[in-house]
Amino acid sequence: MRSDATPPSSQPRRTDRVLVLGGARSGKSRFAESLARAEDGVDYLATSARNPDDPEWEARVTAHRLRRPPEWQTVETLDVASELGRRTDRLLLVDCLTVWLTRQMDLAGSWDDAPGCDETLRTATSELTAAVSACLRPVVLVSNEVGQGVVPASASGRRFRDEMGILNAQVAAVCDQVFFCVAGLPQRLK
Repeated sequence: MRSDATPPSSQPRRTDRVLVLGGARSGKSRFAESLARAEDGVDYLATSARNPDDPEWEARVTAHRLRRPPEWQTVETLDVASELGRRTDRLLLVDCLTVWLTRQMDLAGSWDDAPGCDETLRTATSELTAAVSACLRPVVLVSNEVGQGVVPASASGRRFRDEMGILNAQVAAVCDQVFFCVAGLPQRLK
């Protein structure tokens, strides 16, 4: 590398596909939101709906909502691929792939190894990855890194950890930039 070379910018270009990874409370969502704030129009895709039966989850969802500027359009859906395929100049912020994968595993019956669950889950994750790759609008995706801690005690926990790692690697491969957040500090990986 030449000594006068300019380091790559930590800000994504207008057409970038950006993945922001991190553990729980790592600052990944705040960092992703800071990237999106530079844009004129933002569609915020929440992969989790409200759950009035879970006060702790409700508090997290509310905290995320209060941080977002009021002009951002919020969409709550599991159909991330359709939103990625929508033609618009507005940046799409997807928060988060971890909840999306959890819901896909619920639908596929992956927690109990239901017949055909592997194929169903592979189809869903492949379709999502293809949609990210083909996305013509700028997109910032948020996902948890869950594979750096203690090995889960249950088979379903280990399965989730493995599936999350596979999905993160697939999405990272098709993104232009990848960041990893630790202790509120984003580090550029790609």
